[in-house]
Amino acid sequence: MTLRLITIVVGSALLTSLTYAQAPSRATPSAMVSPATSGIQPAPNQPDTLQPENNTGVVADPAKSEIEPIKPDTAKSDAAAIDVDPASLLPDLPPLPHAPSILVGGTLKRLDRVRDQVTVSVFGGGLMKALIDPRTRVFRGTKEVTIADLRQGERVYLDTILDGSNVFARTIRLKADAAVGESQGVVLRYRPSRNALTLRDGLSPVPIEVRLSPSTRFMQGDRSVSSGVLVPGSLVAVTFDSQGNGRDVAREISILAQPGTRYTFSGEILHIDLRNGLLVLNSSTDHKTYEIYLDPSTTPDENLHPGSLVTAVTNFEDSRYVVRDLTINSPAK
Repeated sequence: MTLRLITIVVGSALLTSLTYAQAPSRATPSAMVSPATSGIQPAPNQPDTLQPENNTGVVADPAKSEIEPIKPDTAKSDAAAIDVDPASLLPDLPPLPHAPSILVGGTLKRLDRVRDQVTVSVFGGGLMKALIDPRTRVFRGTKEVTIADLRQGERVYLDTILDGSNVFARTIRLKADAAVGESQGVVLRYRPSRNALTLRDGLSPVPIEVRLSPSTRFMQGDRSVSSGVLVPGSLVAVTFDSQGNGRDVAREISILAQPGTRYTFSGEILHIDLRNGLLVLNSSTDHKTYEIYLDPSTTPDENLHPGSLVTAVTNFEDSRYVVRDLTINSPAK
């Protein structure tokens, strides 16, 4: 019985000691019972106090040991809230090098916006790739447009320069906007009994067939003509109405050139391709661009360069204008 009583007393003393160790701020030294007086030894490797201490030995207040959140810097947050144009962060493009320019004409075969380059099927054969960037200017007729206006299959003229080892398109010129339902090509076949006209358009990989109607008008220059002037090899411009079922009905057919007919052009040479004998001329009369070809039997004048003002007398043969006489009115500057 005595042994149980001592155990209970010791347990109470230990409980009392632990209770006072957890709240020493209100307890007096005489009220605490130490392990020495109770006869119980502390467990090894067990701290003799339950309160953390700082490096100075002062007991830390748990109520003040919580980590306070860092308050945001209002000055920095206001500065970060200012909108910034991403384009202003890009470095300025270097100026274009001063190099001789070469005008290249052809059909736009591919527009690659990932690599920023265009591929042109050059007049006379072959492909050419040219780089483009925001410095490239694009014109449709006399109106400046953007690179987004380029369309595959469209006829283009590129003013190019060499930028290191790369060909760069400084200017791209497009044909002025055509009316809806307008085409230009060479007559391949005309069948009056079927009221059908078949054309070869340079922008289409396959021949185009246009239907005629009693209301179709035939024009040559400013005068009305009969349908008998439509012979194979004639160059014509056709304005048509689409019926929505794949059939196009011609509203007006203008005869631009007929085989064996002589035509005279005056204007500025924009491009020269001596390998194919091709000259691209901007007419000073109607401000249109014409492709004329040198006679293979003639030797071109050494003063003939892009920018020269010339007068060319041509014959329309084999679906193209062939130069019979060429006069340089003013050499290139």
